[in-house]
Amino acid sequence: MSTDLATLRQLAHLSRLELDETKEEQMLGDLNKILNWVDQLRQLDTTDVEPLVHLSHEINVLRPDEAHNSVSHQDGLRNAPRKDSDYFRVPKVLE
Repeated sequence: MSTDLATLRQLAHLSRLELDETKEEQMLGDLNKILNWVDQLRQLDTTDVEPLVHLSHEINVLRPDEAHNSVSHQDGLRNAPRKDSDYFRVPKVLE
């Protein structure tokens, strides 16, 4: 399978690409190489090949999602550059 310059220009227009003549020739050659490769893939016999749904058969095992406090309030504020009793002090962002 191969394509011509008119088809390439139509694809470039639909893709909103601007190609000069040297780029058109290079792109046409690359596109024809891709289409030839796809033709080679079509020639393969895939009658006994199962469709691939997942890349591996591994099952992701996750831990249960349980909420708990890992850092106490005092430990969280201990290294704060500025704090006000129970809160972090940050510069004013909004006027």
